[in-house]
Amino acid sequence: MIRRAFFVLALLVLAGVSQPRAHAADLIVEKKTFALPSYTTVGGAPIKNMRIGWEAAGTLNADKSNAILITHFFSGTSHAFGKYAASDATAGYWDGLIGPSKLIDTDKYYVISSDTLVNLNVKAPNVVTTGPASIDPDTGKPYGMRFPVVSIRDFVRVQKALIDSLGIKKLKAVMGASMGGLQAYEWAASYPEAVERIIPIIASPGGDAFLIGWLDAWGQPIRIDPKWNGGDYYDKEPPLDGLKASLTLITLQAQQWEWAAKAFGTAPAEAGKDPGKAFGNRFKIEVALDAAATARAKTSDANSLLYLVKANQLADADRSKIKVPVLAIYTPTDLIFYPPSIETAAKAMAATGTPVETAQLTGPNGHLNGVLAVGQAADKIKAFLER
Repeated sequence: MIRRAFFVLALLVLAGVSQPRAHAADLIVEKKTFALPSYTTVGGAPIKNMRIGWEAAGTLNADKSNAILITHFFSGTSHAFGKYAASDATAGYWDGLIGPSKLIDTDKYYVISSDTLVNLNVKAPNVVTTGPASIDPDTGKPYGMRFPVVSIRDFVRVQKALIDSLGIKKLKAVMGASMGGLQAYEWAASYPEAVERIIPIIASPGGDAFLIGWLDAWGQPIRIDPKWNGGDYYDKEPPLDGLKASLTLITLQAQQWEWAAKAFGTAPAEAGKDPGKAFGNRFKIEVALDAAATARAKTSDANSLLYLVKANQLADADRSKIKVPVLAIYTPTDLIFYPPSIETAAKAMAATGTPVETAQLTGPNGHLNGVLAVGQAADKIKAFLER
């Protein structure tokens, strides 16, 4: 069983991951709020009272040159390391990598992680994010689908404002998995003077037509749920059926066939209830996916999922502007960012003189190997950071 991984409940359940219990040596972190009175999106739309949450561990050195930014994946938050209280049952999703004397040593580095705009986890404790579920100060009502379209570039621009507010001129590194990798590439393209190197994991600089189509499929169950009501549901019953179906699709694609075979096989959900005998008799994997999606939906917002879909579809970091060193980590069985898309991007950047290294991760969890199995690349990451 894989240890020290992924706090997202649905994926923890399905990946079979156990989390360590709290103990006295746990790193304790505080959720802080970064606010801007106004923010103008890449598309030119204004957002008033913009807020995101962020967390940090370690100490900035005298010249503020030891900061590392962790950017999170599609369904994640800024809680990448540590615990909010010693009594917490679980730690941040990369707690095995980040902390005192760990791979990303918070005795050496000042490590920052921030929530993105339109964060999925609107109903989760300790999540601070402006998005479609937020109150529009002009109307006193939730934005819904009136919230402006935002992109990965917007996520990065807000992070840059946070970094600026801390007096940090140049980040030691930006590191993130999946959507976090998209943000790492965008940092290198948009702010090459403000980042020393990037570690994008299970991500390419931008999506292709196939990924754009898959992302649309992730959002479709929400849009066809009558309770979605064009995004106007905050004072009504939310579109939970559509949201759960979307989360099921995302969870299944983020895994892969080896995980499914090992964890469930073709076993029935209930002994003696052969799925071939009645439509009501289900397979074990179906029931597990339903249960995980139901749990995940309790903290998620349907509109926010749709906005994240759009942001990921719009991802397109300018490869010609990426000149800082890149360590691209990927997995051969990824069903979201296919290995050829990452390998092709790495070769294209290297051909223009960008220092590019790659590393592969193996394991039964497909795309999620990029979160669950990053420790396999520990030596490469350590050497890359120390260079």
